[in-house]
This record gives sequence, structure tokens and C-alpha cells, in this order.
Amino acid sequence: MTPTQLNTEQLIALCKSGDQSAQLEIYNRYYKAMYNASIRIIKNQFEAEDIMQDSFLMAFTKLDTLNDPKIFGSWLKRIVINNSIHHYNKNNKNNHVPLDDVLYKIKEETNGFDSAYDFRNLKAKQVLNAMKLLKDNYRIALTLNLIEGYDYEEISDIMNISYTNCRTTISRAKESLRQKLQASIAY
Repeated sequence: MTPTQLNTEQLIALCKSGDQSAQLEIYNRYYKAMYNASIRIIKNQFEAEDIMQDSFLMAFTKLDTLNDPKIFGSWLKRIVINNSIHHYNKNNKNNHVPLDDVLYKIKEETNGFDSAYDFRNLKAKQVLNAMKLLKDNYRIALTLNLIEGYDYEEISDIMNISYTNCRTTISRAKESLRQKLQASIAY
């Protein structure tokens, strides 16, 4: 059987035995998703590619620590995201914006949206472009929450902030995103 006909668990077993064609097949199956996860955090295609490739190398060298091959994709994505955030923090040490501890209150009856505005016609590209305009900590928190699917606890661990601060950041990021989307559509 060729590597392209094998399932992920079979490929992981081959990778553990050092089969380079199996490693290449795993790379081909996952590289686009891992690149996208990194680029949303890093915002630089060359650095995102480097991080993604370093993450694959790290994953392949630590493959023996993976107990369940069924979770390989999420395990790899966690490596990519952790490496991306580490790289981002390392390169932006002097650009940190302190977060307020004051909770931001959202209009509960409308979930923060102006009830007269209809967001159903927005295209994903518009939302992603608006997300690029957010402050970095807002963009990263929203990416991890809305796109990558992490919950508040996981995000607070990844971003090394408190749970309350995480909730506040995501709440403010959503409000900022709403304002940017409304402003971009108004023009």
C-alpha cells in the first residue's frame, strides 16, 4: 500500500519507525492547516512557514511521546500555536500593551450587536481582513477562540494571562471587531 492510501494512525506508526515517505505524506496532509494557524498569529508568511516547518520537525522528533495517534492533528496544531505565540512574544517584547482588569460590559439583550444591523451578509474574507486591523492581543485571542476553537481556559494558558483577563480580552476584541466591521461596511 502506498502512503497516500493509509489512514493517519497507520502513517504515524510508519513515521515512528523512521519512514520518510510517511512523514512526507503527513506533512502534505497537514501543512496548509498548520500554516494557516501560524499566519493568523504571526502575520508574516515567511516566519509562519519557518514556524510551521520547525513544528513539524519537533513533532516528528517527539512522536514517541504521542500516546494516541488519533489526536495527532490537534497535538500538532497545539505545537504550531505554542511555537507561533512563543515566536510572537519573543519578537514583540517591547510592544506589549498592558491589559486593564476592568471587565467590559456587553449589551446582553443583543449580544453586543446593534440589533438594527444585519451581519448575515458579511463574507468570511471581510471578517478576516477586519481581524487583521485589531490590536495584536485581540487578534490572537479571537483567532484562538473563534477560528481554532480553544476555550477560555486553554487560551489563558496559551497567552499566559488570567482566566478573567482572557474573558475580558475576548469580549473587548469582539466589540472592537464589530466596530471595525460596521465602519468598513458604512463606507
